[in-house]
Amino acid sequence: MKKLIVYGILFQTISLFGQEKTFQNKASDLIEGAVKENRTVGIGAGFSVNGVIKWQQGTGYMDVENKAVFDTTTKTRIASITKPMTAIAIMQLYEQGKLKLDEPIQTYLPNFPKKKEGEITIRQLLQHSSGLDGYNGNKEQENKINYPSLTDALALFKERALIATPGQAFNYTTYGYVVLGLIVEKVSGISYESYLQSNIWDKAQMTSTGIEYFDKSIPNKALIYHADSKGKIKQANQTNLSDRIPGGGVYSTVSDMLKFGDAVLNFSLIKESTFKMMVENPNLKTQGNGYGFGWYLYGENPNYGQVYGHNGTQTGASTFLMLLPKQKTTIVVLSNTSGAIQSVSDITIKLFDIAAQSTK
Repeated sequence: MKKLIVYGILFQTISLFGQEKTFQNKASDLIEGAVKENRTVGIGAGFSVNGVIKWQQGTGYMDVENKAVFDTTTKTRIASITKPMTAIAIMQLYEQGKLKLDEPIQTYLPNFPKKKEGEITIRQLLQHSSGLDGYNGNKEQENKINYPSLTDALALFKERALIATPGQAFNYTTYGYVVLGLIVEKVSGISYESYLQSNIWDKAQMTSTGIEYFDKSIPNKALIYHADSKGKIKQANQTNLSDRIPGGGVYSTVSDMLKFGDAVLNFSLIKESTFKMMVENPNLKTQGNGYGFGWYLYGENPNYGQVYGHNGTQTGASTFLMLLPKQKTTIVVLSNTSGAIQSVSDITIKLFDIAAQSTK
């Protein structure tokens, strides 16, 4: 997954529109403009404050050929926004005393090869400091192979040498979250999907979220599109996400992702003290935003306080989830078009002020 670095943009207040427009109109203009300017095929966005959805809307198409509209109930790939879900699953098991963050992962996965570069821990997997590498080229990134289980997916990369000594450097890798997903299975005794369904999606009342299986038809799910560097958009070739489910294999909707963000902010999934652990900065990154346990640390905005979140980019998806704990605000933007992450990022940031205006 291509990483998005957000420099400085969170440290300013953006005046967007004349005061004559309502906050709903201002928000609608943002996503409608992205479609009109051919930056994305379909897009949905929304924000909630204190657990109340103040605005949500979709526009464009989930299926261009059939003129099927993209709305807030359209299911679409969320890409790496899956990682905070996996991290929360791990921390739930940590709260229950079922795993320890600093034990070698062989404690839970005895068949995982020991590495000459050093022992890998759960903490390091959460922080992307395990030394595991990412996709080995475009063929893996655009995967077409079906892996029936997380154990099968693990076999793809587990024998590879590490690219750094564990705990010493930040190296973003979705494969590290595949390992975490398998640990969830081994410790809980149920499948990764079943665990998230019972302990995250059901608890947050997310009724339209699940695992994307290559051979399974999902009603009301968006087709995937790609915008190239010249701005030309076409339908993308289908990719198989079975190699990365805990790091980027989930689909959801705008409405469900707002519920997820709210559940994080109201501490119905994990304790407040646990969330604070997740957003501590290990100071492993030398450039850009810090990274905790499954969350990017976007720093302190002078108007809104600390900002946490995650973006996602993969074939047919450009996504963003932002949390403003001080404001009890969740912001979500989901697009079914890869190559649109900059537009999605810009919209997300501009929604900060609009969300604040909605409370006045």
